[in-house]
Amino acid sequence: MPEIRRLTTGSPGFREELERLLAWEGVSDQDVQERVREILQQVRGRGDAALLEYTNRFDRVGARSMSDLEIPARRLERALDAIPGEQRQALEGAAQRIRDYHRRQLQESWSYTEPDGTLLGQQVSALERVGLYVPGGRAAYPSSVLMNALPARVAGVDELIMVVPTPGGEVNELVLAAAAIAGVDRVFAIGGAQAIAALAYGTRSVPRVDKIVGPGNIYVATAKGMVYGSVGIDMIAGPSEILVVCDGGTHPDWIAMDLFSQAEHDEDAQAILLTPDATFLDRVAASMERLLPEMERADIIRASLSARGALIQVRDLDEAVEIANLVAPEHLELSVAEPLELARRIRHAGAIFLGRHTAEAIGDYCAGPNHVLPTSRTARFSSPLGVYDFQKRSSLIMCSPAGAAALGITASRLARGEGLTAHARSAEYRSG
Repeated sequence: MPEIRRLTTGSPGFREELERLLAWEGVSDQDVQERVREILQQVRGRGDAALLEYTNRFDRVGARSMSDLEIPARRLERALDAIPGEQRQALEGAAQRIRDYHRRQLQESWSYTEPDGTLLGQQVSALERVGLYVPGGRAAYPSSVLMNALPARVAGVDELIMVVPTPGGEVNELVLAAAAIAGVDRVFAIGGAQAIAALAYGTRSVPRVDKIVGPGNIYVATAKGMVYGSVGIDMIAGPSEILVVCDGGTHPDWIAMDLFSQAEHDEDAQAILLTPDATFLDRVAASMERLLPEMERADIIRASLSARGALIQVRDLDEAVEIANLVAPEHLELSVAEPLELARRIRHAGAIFLGRHTAEAIGDYCAGPNHVLPTSRTARFSSPLGVYDFQKRSSLIMCSPAGAAALGITASRLARGEGLTAHARSAEYRSG
């Protein structure tokens, strides 16, 4: 049995212990920040030369020029043709579901005209160029390619630039196939902070983008934080999380495996179960003990559950909802008899999985909604990645002569109250 803490909400000090469990100190230390800052400065100042130097040093690829690091479109198509048929079918099926879901998120321009003829509105436009960071080597996720690239495509982004490290020259064919399916325009075999710098500042070979999306290690996350402002970013993600609320009526093996599914990501991932049924906690614990040896990543799961996991007995489902909103999890499973009723009371969660038959893993790959979700309790103020992250809004204001006269008086009075005479006179000139 993995060493996972057992908690009861009625125990003294429960809230303090829960806060300690949820705390995530994932910020980079000073050494990492200094190294990343140096890389950013070098790439910004020296461009391709620095990018080539860092890529050869960190990824051991022996490239002689940047042309060696660009993966041509025909290589993506070759990967798509070469993967097993069932994998291609799965990728294409998932891609279609992701497109269909995200098309419903498209925002349209709108305007209205006031009685005096003044027009007000909002003009929606897509970003011009987006950079997609994809982890490379063995830790490669073709699903992340689809989840990041397809909403951008649906939004109408003109150009999508993907960067993916290939340590030791190791290329993941599924990642390249996913890029082909998603319609990625250009792919570079670069990674780390140097890839973020290239996307943020641009080099002779790598075009500067307007926004960078996609997950990465601590160096990538630190770099994204440092370049924000020069370029947009999606978020700085922490470890994966799952919170399961169960009334005790779901098969304990299912719940145990749901907890494992996030714990297997890495040792910092978090998996928590809430239930009012103490006997069910025992049954889930027994399932975990029996099933863990079957897992290929058993050591990682064990470490994750020991460090940040918990089986928690609550008074009732009302208290479970209260705690779920406090936790604000990335993934929330409501494995209960009436999930919709419970979901209406959830204010903070990245994605909500309803009912006994909805595994969180379905959302990771093919349900349709995006799997790029707020972590580390940021669901209190953040949302999943979506089409809206690749669209911008511009306000429209067109005054009629009558509108200029009426609004000019109001603007003048407010401007003079602020001591901004030029503002006032600019409005007064048009107010007659």
